[in-house]
Amino acid sequence: MLFLMLCATQLMGQAVSVVNLRTELLVNPVGIDVTLPRLSWELKSSARGVEQTAYQVLVASTPEKLSGNEGDLWSSGRVSSDVSVHVRYQGTALKSNERAYWKVKVWTSRGESAWSSPANFSIGLLNYVDWKGRWIGVDKPFPWDSETQWSRLSARYLRKEFEAKKAVKRATAYIIGLGMYELYLNGEKVGDQVLAPAPTDYFKGVKYNAFDVTSMLKPGKNAIGTVLGNGRYYTMRQDYKPYKIKNFGHPKMLFNLLVEYADGSKDVVVSDDSWKLTGNGPIRSNNEYDGEEYDATKEMPGWNKTGFDDKDWQKASFVQEPGGTYEAQMNENMKVMATLKPVSIKKLKANTYIMDMGQNFAGWIRMRVKGAKGDTVKLRFGENLQASGELYVRNLRDARSTDTYIVKGGAQESWEPSFIYHGFRFVEITGFPGTPTLNDFDGRVVYDEIKTTGEFVTSNLTINQVYKNAWWGVLSNYKGMPVDCPQRNERQPWLGDRTTGSYGESFMFDNSRIYAKWLDDIHQSQKEDGSIPDVAPAFWRYYGDNVTWPATYITVAEMLYRQYGDLESVREHYDHMKKWMDYMAGKYTQDGLITKDKYGDWCVPPESKELIHSRDPKRQTDGVLLASATYIRLSFIMEEFARLLGKPEDAGDFSSRASAIKAAFNQKFFDASKGQYSNNTITANLLPLVYDIVPEGAKENVVRSIADKIMVENKGHIGTGVIGTQWLMRGLSRNGRSDIAYKLASNRDYPSWGYMVENGATTIWELWNGNTADPAMNSGNHVMLLGDLVIWYYENLGGIKSDPSAPGFKKIIMKPEVIEGLNSAKASYQSVHGMIRSDWKRSGKSFNWNITVPSNTKALVYIPAAAAGKVKEGKKSASSAEGVKFVGMEGDRAVFEVGSGDYSFSSGK
Repeated sequence: MLFLMLCATQLMGQAVSVVNLRTELLVNPVGIDVTLPRLSWELKSSARGVEQTAYQVLVASTPEKLSGNEGDLWSSGRVSSDVSVHVRYQGTALKSNERAYWKVKVWTSRGESAWSSPANFSIGLLNYVDWKGRWIGVDKPFPWDSETQWSRLSARYLRKEFEAKKAVKRATAYIIGLGMYELYLNGEKVGDQVLAPAPTDYFKGVKYNAFDVTSMLKPGKNAIGTVLGNGRYYTMRQDYKPYKIKNFGHPKMLFNLLVEYADGSKDVVVSDDSWKLTGNGPIRSNNEYDGEEYDATKEMPGWNKTGFDDKDWQKASFVQEPGGTYEAQMNENMKVMATLKPVSIKKLKANTYIMDMGQNFAGWIRMRVKGAKGDTVKLRFGENLQASGELYVRNLRDARSTDTYIVKGGAQESWEPSFIYHGFRFVEITGFPGTPTLNDFDGRVVYDEIKTTGEFVTSNLTINQVYKNAWWGVLSNYKGMPVDCPQRNERQPWLGDRTTGSYGESFMFDNSRIYAKWLDDIHQSQKEDGSIPDVAPAFWRYYGDNVTWPATYITVAEMLYRQYGDLESVREHYDHMKKWMDYMAGKYTQDGLITKDKYGDWCVPPESKELIHSRDPKRQTDGVLLASATYIRLSFIMEEFARLLGKPEDAGDFSSRASAIKAAFNQKFFDASKGQYSNNTITANLLPLVYDIVPEGAKENVVRSIADKIMVENKGHIGTGVIGTQWLMRGLSRNGRSDIAYKLASNRDYPSWGYMVENGATTIWELWNGNTADPAMNSGNHVMLLGDLVIWYYENLGGIKSDPSAPGFKKIIMKPEVIEGLNSAKASYQSVHGMIRSDWKRSGKSFNWNITVPSNTKALVYIPAAAAGKVKEGKKSASSAEGVKFVGMEGDRAVFEVGSGDYSFSSGK
C-alpha cells in the first residue's frame, strides 16, 4: 500500500483528513500487473460520527493534469457511496509501463473535503511479448563448485555498460533474477530489498520486480551490475531425494531497462549475450540451509561501475527460461526490518566464543573485523545451548547453518551475507582475529516489509510474554511465503500451520499481500484433478490428500475477506477451491462421511514428555471425524462465498452437502447419553461444537464433556494438537467457559504456552514439550501451536472484532471478556478503515473503557452493566452522549451503537 499522510482540512469546524491512499495491495506501486486496480483511502477525524456519503476519484496520465483536476484516464464523478476500500478503477485501459496519478475527495456527514494529495502507480509489463531480450546466465557449475547433498555453488556476477545519450525523463528497471538477485546501477544498489524476489514454483510462475531508477541514471556512460544467488531456484540438496525435492536449474536472469527521454524518444537496455559474467567473485557459496561463504580477497572493486576491466569475464550465455508465467510481485519484498545488539559473548575454549543475541529470530549477523589476509572467521548458528555451553545443533538436522568470511586484510572490514538467512539466538564464533566484542556484531532481523498493525498488553505478565513470543515467531517465518520454521533443513510453507494462524497474524501484521500471494501459490500447486498438496509452493512433492491441511486454501481466503474486505481473492480462487472440494468428496466419501485424513490432531501433548507424538489411543482423535467435521465447516464457508459471488445453485449444493454429512456424522460419532463424540478427546467434542454440528439441546452436555476433560483429566491444562487448538480458546469463550480459556492462557507449567516462557523461550515452540522430546523434531521457532490464541487475545480480551455482516471492520464488535483475575487489557489495531483502540480497566465493581472507532465505521459496544442508566460516557449518561445510541441489554451487558470518534465509558460506580 502507498501511505500518504495528508494535512488536515477544515470541514464544518472539525479537522478531517483523507489519508493513506492505497493502490491495489502494494506498498511500492511500481510495475503492477493488474489493469483494473483497486483504490482505497482512509478518513481521519477527531469528530464523532464522521461517515462518507460520496466520493470522487480522478486518475490522470501526468501530475500536471491531475493538479489541474483533469482526470484524462478516469473521473468517477460524484459517486454516492460510503465505500472507501477496494474501489475498482473504471477508466481508460491502462498499458504496459504506463504511469497514473490519482487523488480523491469525499463528502461526509460533516461536509465536503478538499482534494487529497496525489498518489501514483505504474503498470508493469503486462504481456510476454513486452519483455525484450533473452534469459542469460550459465547453466553449469564452475570448476571450483561442487554439486552434492551439500552443494557449493558460487554467485554469478553480471555486468553491462550502456549510454544515455539524452536527458532522461523516466527510467524503469524490470528484473526477474532467479533464484535471488541484487541489482546495481552505477555502483549503487537499486532498492533496499533483500532475498528478492519472493519464492514461487518457478515452473508455474516467476515474480518480477520493477524500480523507478530515473534519479540513478547519469548522462553518458552507465553501468548495470547484477549478482545472482541460488535461493529456492537452485536447490542445494543436489542428488538428494529428487523424488521429493524439486530443483529448477542454475541461476539466471531476465532484465529490461525502459528509458524515456525528455524529447519523447525511448530506449531499452535488455539482457542478452553482450553482458559479461563471472562466478569467480567473493561469494563462493550461498545456501539457505548451510550458509554463505564470502572470500573478501576475491572482491572486484568497481565491478558494477563504468570503466571496469572485465576482459577476464566470459560472455553471458543464453539459457532456457524457467517455464513459469511472468508475474508482477504484488506482495512486499523482504527487508532488514530491525537491528539487534548481542547481549553477551563468552569464551568457550581457545579461539571459540558463544554469542547470545537475547532473542530467537530469523536473519543474519553483520560483522566488523580487522585481521590479516586469509584469516577465516566462521559463524555457526543455533537456537539453544547444551549444558556444556556449546552450541546445540541436533535440531537443525543436516543444515550446517554456518557463514564463513575470509579476511582481505588491512583496515577494518564490515560484512553481512546476501543470499541466506538463519533462525537463531546463539552464534558460535571461531577464527576471529583478536577477542570479539559486542560492538563487532549486529543481529539483522529479516522478514517481509509489512507493517506491525496491532499492539496488545494486559495485566497478566504471562499472556504479555506469550504475545511477544508469538510476534517474534510470526515475523521470523514470513519469507515471501509463510514457512514453518527458519532454522533447520525444512523451512517449508506447510498449509496446516496457517489454517487459523493467518487470521490471528492479521491482527499483528498487515499480512494481506503475503497471503493473497500465497493463495496464488496454492492454486499453482493444484493438480488437474483438483488435488492440493500439504506444502505450497510444492517444493516438496507432498500430494497425499487430506482435508485439514489443504483447508487452508479456503480459510485464508475467508480471512482476507473478513479482515480486509478482500472479495477479489475469493472471486479469483473460488472455482479452484470448489474443484478441490469436489475432488475430496468424489474420491473419499464413504457411508456419507469424508474418510481421508493424514496427520490427525498433530502434536497433541503426549503421555510422556519424551515423546513427539502420543501413542495413547485415548489422546488421538479419529481421522474420519477430523476430515468430516472440517469438510462441513468448509462447506459452510463455500456456501457463503457462493452467495457473495451470486451463485445460488452452488450455495444450495454446499448447504446440502453440509447437512448430509452432518447427519451421518452425528449418527456415527455422537453418544447423546454421554454428551460426547467418538472417544471423548477435547478435539473430538470441540469441532462439532464450533462447527454447528451438535444437535439442538445437546450443546450444554458437550461443553461439559470438554470442561471435564480439561479441568479434571488434564488438571486444567491444554490437551489439543494443531487442529483442536485452532478453535479451543474461542470455543470455550463462546460457550460460557472463558474462565477455562483464561486458565489455559495463564498456565506456566507443562503443557502450556506459558511453559515455553517459563523455560526461556522467546518464540513459540513446535512442540508443547519442545525442551524434552526428540531433538530432531524440536524447532524453537514455530507458530502452528498458537491456534486461535492471538485471535482470542484481540477479539475476546481486547474486544476488537470485525462484524461478519460488514467485513474489513466497516462495522466493529467491541465486546471484551470480563474474566476473574484479569484486571485490564489494552489493544489497538490498524484496520483498512483506520485505527481501532480498546483500553479497559476494572477495579472492584467499576469498569472504565476508552475506545477509538475510525471514521466511516460504526461499532457495537458491549459494556458490563446492570442497566443502561448505569453507564456513563465522559461525565454524561451514555444514552444522551453525542454519537452514542442505546441498542438494548444483552445479559449483563448494555449494548450501544457508536459512530467514529474517541469515547470514554464507565460503569459500576
